[in-house]
Amino acid sequence: MTLNSQTRTPLPFLAAEGLPSQPKEIFQPTEPSMAMVPPTTTPTTTRLLVKLSKALHRFGTPAHRLEAAMTAVSQRLKLEVHFFSTPTAIFIAHGPADQQRTSLVRVEPGEVHLEKLSEIDEILHQVVTEELEATGAAEQVEAVLEAPSRYGPVITTLAFTVASGAAARFFGGGLLEIAAACGVGLITGVLALIMGRHDSASRLFDTVAAVTAATIATGLGASLGTTSAFIITLAGLIALLPGLTLTVAMTELATRNLVSGSARLAGAGLVFLTLGFGAALGSHLGVLIGGQASSRIPQGLAPWTELLALFIASGAFVVLFKARPRDFGWILTAGALAFYAGQGATHLLGPELGASAGALVLGLVSNLVARCRRRPSAITQVPGLMLLVPGSLGFQGVSSLAAHDTLTGIEAAFSMALVAVGLVTGLLMANLLLPPRRSL
Repeated sequence: MTLNSQTRTPLPFLAAEGLPSQPKEIFQPTEPSMAMVPPTTTPTTTRLLVKLSKALHRFGTPAHRLEAAMTAVSQRLKLEVHFFSTPTAIFIAHGPADQQRTSLVRVEPGEVHLEKLSEIDEILHQVVTEELEATGAAEQVEAVLEAPSRYGPVITTLAFTVASGAAARFFGGGLLEIAAACGVGLITGVLALIMGRHDSASRLFDTVAAVTAATIATGLGASLGTTSAFIITLAGLIALLPGLTLTVAMTELATRNLVSGSARLAGAGLVFLTLGFGAALGSHLGVLIGGQASSRIPQGLAPWTELLALFIASGAFVVLFKARPRDFGWILTAGALAFYAGQGATHLLGPELGASAGALVLGLVSNLVARCRRRPSAITQVPGLMLLVPGSLGFQGVSSLAAHDTLTGIEAAFSMALVAVGLVTGLLMANLLLPPRRSL
């Protein structure tokens, strides 16, 4: 593979998604001269700022990245505008302090959409370099928002399926666990497709999916007696575990975005509790239906199957995070390097430092690829984090607490927090050692 040499440089807020950086010329701008700053924005520029901030938020941009990018855009437009982003609202204050007019944009926590995020990056680049006027930029943002997704429901459901099978291999499952996890992942994908069409039903999706997965896994364990119900349940729900949300929340807290970080952390905790409650309820239903499942250690598979699982998981992440198909090779490379670096460091230094080492390698590789390809490093970094995030620990902790195993549950929850801190530390160090390209 050869690096794609495009002619532009990505905006730095996308060059290291989820990581703080300190490019003085963009993210630490000097106070604008009041002589250059109009007292108020025009309807055209206001429309552009609102649409850009909503688009960035919708496609999964953390608070510090969103605020920094929009500040850069507003200053290039010679406007004094202040931004404050939270997971559910964006505040945009126009004008100097004594003449401010504030816009409130109500938003919902968005899903990561790497292809559209890259397109918004291109629009931002053209605005900041004055290649695109405000009116044209707003129209292009609207076109990106309204464009249909590249991947249809069938492919997305298939991605749920194969991601669950790959996760079962990572968790040490055998052939039976992998096959069962694929079946549970398929059902989870179908539920996501059906319940996602209605707002009232989508609020119960996590609980319903967890109940269904645990019931099936426990029933299979009781009937076959040769499967691990916990691995099947965990792998079948892998796409729902909020490990990535937890990592972003910790990063926002580390960058002093306390409101957004705290809110996102609370949201991740609620999802863990919801999944844990659903899994506990499903386990009881499975016992009532099929009897008690036996606890067993699955038969291990050959080492080469792990590399195959990485290959399959990378393809699934391309679909689930809606990246371009041509990014698959880079996602696989960055994810594999981070995964094996984290595994090696875990054997030597423990899980917390292992996660930090994996995140460091992922950040360095992602920033290097972003520099060479002139593309956001989020394209490789976000899928790679899915191989490192501590979602399984959080699920194990909640499940243990639901089973009245308090000590194990607290230990797992504390380990999850330490691993998340290790991930954030590794990403911060990567951004320090190999910062993203800052010139526009």
